[in-house]
Amino acid sequence: MTEQNTQHIVLQTRNLSIGYSSKKSEKVLLESIDLDIKKGEFIALLGKNGAGKSTLLRTLSKVQNKLAGEITINQKKLNTYSQHELAKVMSVVLTERLPESQLTVFEIVALGRQPYTNWLDKLSREDIKKVLHALELTNVAHLKDQPFYKLSDGQLQRVLIARALAQDTEIILLDEPTAHLDIHHTYKVFSLLQELVKTTQKTILISTHEVNLALKLADSFVLIANEKTYSGNASELMEKNAFSSLFPEELISFNKNLQQFVINKN
Repeated sequence: MTEQNTQHIVLQTRNLSIGYSSKKSEKVLLESIDLDIKKGEFIALLGKNGAGKSTLLRTLSKVQNKLAGEITINQKKLNTYSQHELAKVMSVVLTERLPESQLTVFEIVALGRQPYTNWLDKLSREDIKKVLHALELTNVAHLKDQPFYKLSDGQLQRVLIARALAQDTEIILLDEPTAHLDIHHTYKVFSLLQELVKTTQKTILISTHEVNLALKLADSFVLIANEKTYSGNASELMEKNAFSSLFPEELISFNKNLQQFVINKN
């Protein structure tokens, strides 16, 4: 691959295997994963429950160890990044709930600046500027003095996205950020992420079960089906019939003309 072709690849995997290992055994969920994640794209990670979506995101973010293969960020191997270095290039919003506290929305978002603050964790003028900008971008600036525990699920998701934006990383990974939201707030989060990619040129990879919404708004896809991983834009995956392998065809099928999944009626 030439330098011209690789210069826009921010996250790459080669022959990656993911799963769980202990002293006695190893459980492989997926193997031979080859991904080329491009700068400035909104990528949807699709797959059934238990397919390995969360494990893949946790492995890409170094929360969990890979079993084999290589992961590179900006052509540098992931295992050579310190946690501090990694926090300056990648931010992660996982599914874990925030611990109970009295922190305000501003304070939650300001946690995104930890990789840049001094040992006293004192915010500089530039840090505050980044936090306020993130609050504005996610439309939660009016909530900045609210205790976070008073937020609705939809508001909290936007605050967590704001925290990732305040971290000011090139790559943002989100694991099921709309899992507990109604359709209205789900669409708002998806639209927000799509707009953020356009306006900030960040790369956002989101795992989701909202397949039809993802098909309308995402730029490209990583699809896990039948223990295989496919990647590309919608046209490329339709040519491979990859979408058709996502669900049992007797229940749900992919309609190429509509470019969405439809329920099969008896």
